[in-house]
Amino acid sequence: MTETLTGACGCGAVTFAIVAPPIGATYCHCTRCQRRSGTAASPQIMLAPDSFRVLSGQDSLAAWRPPDGFEKWFCRDCGSQLFSCRPGDAHPMSVRFGALDQDPGIRPTLRQFVTDAAPWEPIPDDGLPRYPERRPG
Repeated sequence: MTETLTGACGCGAVTFAIVAPPIGATYCHCTRCQRRSGTAASPQIMLAPDSFRVLSGQDSLAAWRPPDGFEKWFCRDCGSQLFSCRPGDAHPMSVRFGALDQDPGIRPTLRQFVTDAAPWEPIPDDGLPRYPERRPG
């Protein structure tokens, strides 16, 4: 990646930039991601620390903080799901592919929480490693 990646919510209230190359990408099939996104899996890029910047709309951001998982940040105006953080950490760990303005130049390399996979959409036979729960490490 030679350029800054940018992204936004659906209504444009929240815009952001990623100033370092993503360090990975995954598909998450957990029930929480299914309910949050309305899809069978959530594709997301993983970020290096301190590489994420909110450019506009800080006051439009809100978070759902489940008791046993990552904080899920979204636009309170339009509901777009944008990124996740470890509880109490101001640095996003992952950004939803769908919130990006351009191709991040990276593709998911694994599928996690496949024991929760939606029965109505079989996981494709794409050769990616599959983990029953969170990927190791």
